[in-house]
Amino acid sequence: MHEGFETIMTDHQKLPDYLTEDQPREACGLFGICRHPEAAKLNYFGLYALQHRGQESAGIAVARDKSIIDHKGMGLVPDVFDMQHLEQLFGRSAIGHARYSTTGSSILSNAQPFVVHHRQKSYAVAHNGNLVNAHHLKNELETTGSIFQTTMDSEVFLHLFVKNLTHGFEGALVESVKRLQGAFSFVLLTCKEEVIGIKDPYGFRPLCLGKLNGSYVLASETCALDLVQAEFIRELDPGEIVIIDENGVRNIQTPAAGFRTFCIFEFIYFARPDSTIFGKNVYLTRKDHGRRLAQESPVDADLVMPFPDSGTYAALGYSEESGIPFEMGMIRNHYVGRTFIQPTQSMRDFGVRIKLNPVKELLKGKDIIIIEDSIIRGTTVKTRVKALRELGVKRVHLRVSGPPHRFPCHYGIDFTTQDELIAAQKTIAELQDYLGLDSLAYLSLEGLLASTGVADPEHNFCKACFDGCYPVAFDDNLSKDCLEKR
Repeated sequence: MHEGFETIMTDHQKLPDYLTEDQPREACGLFGICRHPEAAKLNYFGLYALQHRGQESAGIAVARDKSIIDHKGMGLVPDVFDMQHLEQLFGRSAIGHARYSTTGSSILSNAQPFVVHHRQKSYAVAHNGNLVNAHHLKNELETTGSIFQTTMDSEVFLHLFVKNLTHGFEGALVESVKRLQGAFSFVLLTCKEEVIGIKDPYGFRPLCLGKLNGSYVLASETCALDLVQAEFIRELDPGEIVIIDENGVRNIQTPAAGFRTFCIFEFIYFARPDSTIFGKNVYLTRKDHGRRLAQESPVDADLVMPFPDSGTYAALGYSEESGIPFEMGMIRNHYVGRTFIQPTQSMRDFGVRIKLNPVKELLKGKDIIIIEDSIIRGTTVKTRVKALRELGVKRVHLRVSGPPHRFPCHYGIDFTTQDELIAAQKTIAELQDYLGLDSLAYLSLEGLLASTGVADPEHNFCKACFDGCYPVAFDDNLSKDCLEKR
């Protein structure tokens, strides 16, 4: 048994809080390992490290005896798996998935990995992202006889794959990927103990390769490699297919787009701060966002503070650049569970307050700067600002370490309509008044791009939620003008 497993299993109360209703949620965390004697247990650790990417359901699939077995459930990783489950999932190759749904209902049948059996062979897939043409492909596949078991866009890929097996295994992968449009990182498991990683041609969603002794690992983020003590090798390239088997690693490079569109919100919010993306540490990048924000939008105050944990690292950068002291003016309760019942409005308000509690003696009578990474719907921020006013805070300034979210995401984040986005409905002045603030300012898009430290950021990131420039077209062709500009 991997050292420390029992400790983590009994200490899962200390997982990060669930995302508040005013924070965006992303599709999923992926993990896979090929030919390791403790594949399922290492998947457990990997998913544990990636829990921030999806807290709705979790699953692990293992190749064994020329078939695939799996266990899935609703809830956090340690709620879904216990020691007995993992002992039963013995096998040398496995993939895992931690899910938050952006397509498909939140029900057990939509939990991943998704497993199919076809002509005496088995395959499992786990997906992070969103296929914008899934409905067209599903209609086409159903017309030719496919029967779908879920409402997930991820299932579409497996149906395409088995239909394309007439081209051979590698040909089936390539031909299937050619048909997909949108954001996708996949990990695929075969009954022959092969583990495959697939990245879309634009590189929207993260996926990296690592090595643990003689075994190879795929993971959404490097923090998962760190936990299992795997060595980071590299990130997968846009359009790359990596096949891992008994002979090691080989890759197929499918046609990539002429520019990369990695989701910039990974840097702002989604990725864990101890992960590395584009060769940049996320923690240090978020501090740089805060520094740039202090340069663009300075204000006099007694202290700088975050609403933990989303704004913490940008707040540190803002404090260092401005010279205004950093304080933890709000204390987070680490033991708030997802099943907290909120039957009435008063109980819903209580649910917001239970997550964070102010340090009254520190804040009363002070001018404060709150740093947030985003304002999506505005409801939670409004409640917290009101509570600070009632506490006796003199002035409340809010600084946001990203631009205003004014456009929906079609590539795997859960705000899919403009009506959900308060910055699309109100000007900054109106939003300042609505939230009860003395001042409000966002980091500019130019400042955000510059503070990533990535070369040529204009052609390396998807910024559609900020500027409405969609790199991959979908049904209403909102992206047409931007596609023509590139």
